[in-house]
Amino acid sequence: MRRRDSEPSGSDLVMLKQVSGNTGHQVSGRSDWTDGEPDKLHEACGVFGVYAPGDDIANLCYLGIYALQHRGQESAGICVSDGGQLLLHRDMGLVSQVFSAEALGRLTGQLGLAHTRYSTTGSSELTNAQPFIFEHGQLGPVAISHNGNLTNAQALRQGLFEEGYSFSTSSDTEVLAGLLSRTPGERLEVVLQRCLPRVLGAYSLGFLTRDSLVAARDELGLRPLCIGRLGSVDAPGGYGYVIASESCALDVIGAHLVREVLPGEIVTIDADGLHSAHFGETRAPAMCSFEFIYFARPDSVIQNRSLYEVRIAMGKRLAEESPVDADVVIPLPDSGTPAAIGFAHASGIEFAEGMIKSRYINRTFIQPHQGMRDAGVRLKFNPMPHVLAGKRVVLVDDSIVRGSTSRQIVEALRRAGAAEVHMRVASPPIRYPCFMGIDIASRSELIAAGRSSEEVGRIIGTDSLAYLSLEGLRAALRSSPGTSGFCFACLDGVYPLQVPQQLEMDKLALEG
Repeated sequence: MRRRDSEPSGSDLVMLKQVSGNTGHQVSGRSDWTDGEPDKLHEACGVFGVYAPGDDIANLCYLGIYALQHRGQESAGICVSDGGQLLLHRDMGLVSQVFSAEALGRLTGQLGLAHTRYSTTGSSELTNAQPFIFEHGQLGPVAISHNGNLTNAQALRQGLFEEGYSFSTSSDTEVLAGLLSRTPGERLEVVLQRCLPRVLGAYSLGFLTRDSLVAARDELGLRPLCIGRLGSVDAPGGYGYVIASESCALDVIGAHLVREVLPGEIVTIDADGLHSAHFGETRAPAMCSFEFIYFARPDSVIQNRSLYEVRIAMGKRLAEESPVDADVVIPLPDSGTPAAIGFAHASGIEFAEGMIKSRYINRTFIQPHQGMRDAGVRLKFNPMPHVLAGKRVVLVDDSIVRGSTSRQIVEALRRAGAAEVHMRVASPPIRYPCFMGIDIASRSELIAAGRSSEEVGRIIGTDSLAYLSLEGLRAALRSSPGTSGFCFACLDGVYPLQVPQQLEMDKLALEG
């Protein structure tokens, strides 16, 4: 469908036995530096859950969301069940800031659900941090973690408000929790089958009841979610199951990938093992292509494909489509590295690390004015003159969003002595906003919207600039038009579902 250009507690959402966290570093807004990667697309969240009676659930959850930290840096939380009550600890900040050994030690249970957040609906503050806990009349307390964005959240929220529901957050996740709390059913699986067909948009969900871990994924499969196995049937401690936004979170706890949660599938894990059910209509899947381009970690596997290998393939195809006479290929670290390796391999041009990235700049770096933001880029990326001096340089990055950082990087390369700077981008131009869990709300933010590659190149100061074509991206993803299995909406403006006009306003539409 083509679009015209153009959390929680309330009367029915209660916190049960929350282990208090520090709230001194609450954040009400966000700058371009929120996660240490300026001028990048930002994604919604990371979801992780584990069912492993007898294991150290809190530490497994901690390691899991630590591995998913790249998916969200604003807040983090872990909820565990001991079979009788749900225990929750959540706070603002990075995973390492939110959890201490003492906090983890108070989270004792046999199954757990964790979350790390980047806000796309609702401001960055503690009330919107997840997991949420809501009360269901037949099921008791239920915790929820959400990765994605609901496109009909405002309409659903208005309906709940008219029914008397009192909202405590500005998150679309509370809208979903409110719907679930009012949907009857003796099993969560049944509640979800009755409720989720009313919900539109992107959602990969984790749930925790007193005795079960449940996962669900929207009918389009827009956001990733996978299932892992921890241990083996023959192991002394038995075995458990894990759900995670990405397979890299399985690796860190020694679990192995079983499969992905299918679009429109509900997976229940309890004492009887793993059970599968489905909801809604069978639809053509539309996985977010930017999971492959940038969001997911390169050591993750999605759709049985190594993301590292996919990004290598993007770089090779980019070199074939847009060759250039140059002396050295360098990446914008770290996200551009696999594509730069592929570009160098296909072009025969030497690959080198021309910039060093500081990995200690994160969301705690505050820039009160533009001069400090410029200093932030210099702190983050430092060019090496002995690699660049007198060289014709090909700079490879995965994408360009607003272009401000790209311009500063190009200027820094020239100051370091680069004779020429040719930029190659391993994705097509981003020309349209996303409403399914990526933080782009307006075309006015996008440098490529309404501009040619040559115009973008002039703005950021390159000698030449070229993007990977959409056909080239499809080839790297092994997809084909019509039955691609991917969403390319931010690249071609073709959305896989109806997008309400008011969503183009901003992510704070549910505030107030």
